[in-house]
Amino acid sequence: MMQVKDNLLPTAFARAVTVNSTFAYMGSLMTFLAKGSETSGRFALMEYYTKPGNEPPPHVHEREHELYFVLEGTMRFYCEDKTLDIGVGDVMFLPQGKPHAFTCTSSVVRTLIFVQAAGRDAVALDSYFLAMGEPAGSMVLPDSAVTYAVNDPRHATRVGASTGIQILSPSETQRALPQYPGSGVASSPSSPHLLRVPNE
Repeated sequence: MMQVKDNLLPTAFARAVTVNSTFAYMGSLMTFLAKGSETSGRFALMEYYTKPGNEPPPHVHEREHELYFVLEGTMRFYCEDKTLDIGVGDVMFLPQGKPHAFTCTSSVVRTLIFVQAAGRDAVALDSYFLAMGEPAGSMVLPDSAVTYAVNDPRHATRVGASTGIQILSPSETQRALPQYPGSGVASSPSSPHLLRVPNE
């Protein structure tokens, strides 16, 4: 298991959101702005461009805290018994070890994903995305692609286990995320039980 390296000094770099830094990932596009291998394992930063139907299954990060900052569109998150909607300019923080899931509630979503090592183990979410994707051929979302909804879940579960991500089974999801409607179920932003992130 890779650990955070205190004695390894990262090197400065500049990077843009281009096809050269982007992977096609389960029907979405994932741009790697900073990888854990470039930050001594302390953090990683990605831009995620996606649409409804491409969302990952409910899961738990065993190594890292996760933060979303929405650049375009709207999202609904499920964590414990909470359901939270966020939109452009909003942030969602998901603590390490907490089961969570999300759905896209707009036609497209573009968001930054920042993960930070919560302990001695290095971040590995970026490694998961790399293992589950392949270099992008363009910066346009594909009309048809293999997504979690149609992929063999055993593959994601195996890759997740090797990178500190636990994919939840349907029964585990039902217990951990009682508000989650299920994979492939459309979400409406007007549901009455939602907690809306206030504008400050």
